Amino acid sequence: MSRFHDEISEQPEVAARLIEQSRSAVDAIGARFRELRPRGFVIAARGSSDHAALYAKYLFGRRNRALVALAAPSLFTRYGSPPALDGQCVIGISQSGASPDVLAVLEEAVRQGAMTVAITNEPDSRMASVADLVLPLYAGPERSVPASKTYTASLVALALISNAIDRDDAFVRALAQVSSSMAGALKAEADLDKLVPALAGPRAIVLGRGFNFSTAEEIALKLTETSYVLARAWSVADFEHGPIAVVEPGFPVLLVGGGGSVEADLQAICARLVDYGCRVIGLFDGASTPRGLDAAVVHDSGLPEELTPLTLAVLGQLLAHRVAVARGVDPDQPLALHKITRTW
Repeated sequence: MSRFHDEISEQPEVAARLIEQSRSAVDAIGARFRELRPRGFVIAARGSSDHAALYAKYLFGRRNRALVALAAPSLFTRYGSPPALDGQCVIGISQSGASPDVLAVLEEAVRQGAMTVAITNEPDSRMASVADLVLPLYAGPERSVPASKTYTASLVALALISNAIDRDDAFVRALAQVSSSMAGALKAEADLDKLVPALAGPRAIVLGRGFNFSTAEEIALKLTETSYVLARAWSVADFEHGPIAVVEPGFPVLLVGGGGSVEADLQAICARLVDYGCRVIGLFDGASTPRGLDAAVVHDSGLPEELTPLTLAVLGQLLAHRVAVARGVDPDQPLALHKITRTW
């Protein structure tokens, strides 16, 4: 079908392998964190990895009560004015380990004596050699330009680190169900066809909140880079502070939700958008389906809200693939894109 589709299908196996083979690396990160007690996290990433960093902002904030900052790499490269990183745990996320600007943040963190962690699919990369600690993703080669398995593996890696810092048996049990839950999401692929017509282009909005704000961002990116639908993601709260002004009857809006504390917010924005005549569709895991949707796909994984970005990312990737096929676009070869993007 396509390399992109094949790699989407590998994700349950990748998640299981990562959880099994990363134990010593994860334990080392947890032990170092408890020893040094950093005040918070600074995370450097680009592209899909930046969405994983956004997930970490909610994950470490909720589970570990830690303040998370997303690095501005241009401060380290173009402006030559890196902020003080002492007392922080600095994490670089790069599937290739070859992103120059992410590497620049880690190198500066090492110079300043901060705790550093590299999350990468290339354990022999320059980024991995620079960092104090490395967590390989064990995803195998990812040949399609759009990231799929390295994205969800990054989410799993962050969840493992969070639990290594503050262990919770219920969260351990939930992590053990991630692989089978992702496999369950793959089985819902055919149901996604009812969402495709709303995303025929040329534009769309994707909304989430909390843990799945990162999922909304990732799905919007996948729609844009695989099928050239100009998709923009917002947090529901930010959307209501201005961008909602762009909607009009028939405007396509995709809601993404995993239940939990923000479920009522998605239901409220859905009702408002339906009143405006928008074409509202949804992807949900463990959430009640809002009224008035044109169409929805609901997968009940049984995972806590903190881990639903894994199943919803799988569904979003499959949806992007089906939209690309419907538009006659090769999702493996997006125009003007390469697998490794070198920005400073």
